[in-house]
Amino acid sequence: MNCLSQLSLNQRAWQLLAVSALCFELIALYFQYFMGLEPCIMCIYQRTAVWGVFLAGVIGAFGCQNVVLRIVAFALWATGAIWGFIIALEHVDMQSTTMSFLFSCEFVPNFPTWAPLHQWLPALFEATGDCGDIMWQFLGFSMPQVMLVIFGVYSAVFAIVLSARLLKEKMF
Repeated sequence: MNCLSQLSLNQRAWQLLAVSALCFELIALYFQYFMGLEPCIMCIYQRTAVWGVFLAGVIGAFGCQNVVLRIVAFALWATGAIWGFIIALEHVDMQSTTMSFLFSCEFVPNFPTWAPLHQWLPALFEATGDCGDIMWQFLGFSMPQVMLVIFGVYSAVFAIVLSARLLKEKMF
C-alpha cells in the first residue's frame, strides 16, 4: 500500500500518465489523417478528455512535490477519466441501440465560449464524422467501446492511487 501511496509523489508515474495519453492522441490522429476515419462530435469530446488526462500528467510531473499542483493534477485526471468514460458510454449507446435514429449528432462542439478549441485547433477538435457510423473495429469492439475500456482503466487507476494516498495521510 505504501508503494501505491508514493506514486502520486513520483515524477515518473505522472510522466507515464502523460505519455500514455499522448500516445492515445497520436493514435487518434493516425486514424484520422492516415486511415481516413472522420471523428464525430462524441469522438472530439473523448479526445478532449484524453487531453485533460495528458495535462494532468504534465502538471503532476512538474508539481508532484507541491500539494496544490498535485491536487490540480488529480482533479484534471479525475475529470478527464470520468467525463471521458461517460461520453464513451453514451457513444456506445448511440451506436448499439436499435433506436439509433432517436439520437442526433451535432457537428459543432459545445466548447465554452472562452475556449473554442474547434476554432483554435480545427485539426484536432473539428468534428466531421457521424456518431452512429462504426468504421473501425478491433477484436469486434468499436472505437467507443475501446475508449470505454481506456477511460475505465484511467478511472480505476485514479481511484486506487488517490485512495492509497488518502489512506497514507489518514484522511480517508
